[in-house]
Amino acid sequence: MPKKKVSEKNEEIDPRLIPELNIITLGHVDHGKTTLTEALSGKWTASHSEEIKRGITLRLGYADVTVYYCEKCDYYCTSPKCPKCFGDCTPKRTFSIVDAPGHETLMATVLSGSAIADGCLFVIAANERCPQPQTQEHLMVLDIAGIENIVIIQNKIDLVSKERAIESYYEIKEFVKGTIAEKAPIIPVSAQQRVNIEYVLRAIEEYIPTPKRDLSADPKFYIARSFDVNKPGEEIENLKGGVLGGSVVRGKLEVEEEIEILPGLQKKDKWIALRTKITSLQKAGKNIRVATAGGLVGVMTELDPSLTKSDSLAGQIAGIPGKMPEPIYELKCKPNLLERVVGIKENKPITKNEPLLVICGVTKTIGIVEHYSEKELVLKLKIPVCCEKGEKISFARRIGDKWRLTGWGIVI
Repeated sequence: MPKKKVSEKNEEIDPRLIPELNIITLGHVDHGKTTLTEALSGKWTASHSEEIKRGITLRLGYADVTVYYCEKCDYYCTSPKCPKCFGDCTPKRTFSIVDAPGHETLMATVLSGSAIADGCLFVIAANERCPQPQTQEHLMVLDIAGIENIVIIQNKIDLVSKERAIESYYEIKEFVKGTIAEKAPIIPVSAQQRVNIEYVLRAIEEYIPTPKRDLSADPKFYIARSFDVNKPGEEIENLKGGVLGGSVVRGKLEVEEEIEILPGLQKKDKWIALRTKITSLQKAGKNIRVATAGGLVGVMTELDPSLTKSDSLAGQIAGIPGKMPEPIYELKCKPNLLERVVGIKENKPITKNEPLLVICGVTKTIGIVEHYSEKELVLKLKIPVCCEKGEKISFARRIGDKWRLTGWGIVI
C-alpha cells in the first residue's frame, strides 16, 4: 500500500465528547433494542441489506451518544439545547452503544459483543410475558461476562394498558430476583414514541459509571468489525488502507504506532501474524492521536484493504508486537456448566469428540472435546485463539439446529 502522511493537526477536542465506555443492548428478538438505540443516538444501526429486509439485527451495530444536562430544568437529553427551556446544556460524557442481535441463532455474536461492554441496557417488552427464551439466555450472558452495571428498559408501554404495564413490571422483578440484575432500575419506555428517554439517560448516568482504566498496561484491541472504505474503481494512488473497528480493552493505541494482528492470515494449516502501522484514529467521527479503553474506535492502517473487507478480520485482536498472547490451538479451561439451558430439560455432561462453539473475547471458533471432567475441559480448536491464563471463555452446544449457551470456563 502507498504510504500516507499522518496529519500533524491535533485538534483540541472536549474529552466529554469522546466516548469513554461501551454499553451493550440485550434482550429478546423484536423487543426494541435497535429502536431504543435510535431513540438515544439518532442512528438506525441495522444497516446491512439483510437486516433491513428481515427487520432484525444480524451483526453488532454501533452508535455514539453524548449525554447533556440542563441545570435549570434538571433534565437530561442528547442535544446541546434543552428541549424544555431552549437554554444551553452542559455535556456530561459520551458513550458508545453496542447493539446486539436478539435472535436465538446469533448467540455467538451477542457473546462477542459482551466482551467489550462496560454496562448494559437490558430491553424487555411489556407486551409479551417475561421471560422470553432470549431474555433468559441474555441474562446468563450478563452473569458470565460479569457485567454488573445494568439498566432494565421496560419497552413498548404504549402498546399495553396500565394494568398490563404493572403486571409486566412484577414479572420482570420476579425474573431478575437473585440474579446479577436484581438491583437494576426498571425504566418504563416507549422507544418508538420517544417516551421517558430522559429517564433512561438519567439512569445511565447514575447506574453505569465509567470504569477506571490502566493506560500503562500493554494495549489490547478487540477487532469487532473490519472494512474496505474504498469505492470500486478507485485509482491506486488514492487507495486508503484497511480499517479496523472495535474497542481498546486495555492500555492505549497511538497514531504511527506499529501493531500486530493475531492470529492473522491462514495459509494452509498455519496462521501468520499481520503487522501494520496505524495511520489515524477516530472516535465518534473525530480524529484523535491516542485511543484509550472505552468507546468504539476506528483504526486506519496501511493494510491492503482486501484483507479487511467484509469483516474478514473481525474476531481477532491487535496490540504491540511481542507483547501479545500467542495463538493457541489447544485450549484448556476449568469448566462450569449452566444448570439451566434454553431448549433442553437437563444440561448433561460434555462428551468426548463433541463439537462446541467457543467464544473467547470477540473470537468465535469451533472446539472438539478431547477431554472433559469437572476440573478440566480440553478443546482442539479449528481457529486458534489468543487468550491468557485466568481469562474467561464461554461455550455453546449444538441442540437441534441451534447453538445454545451451555457454560463457561476459566483458562488454565
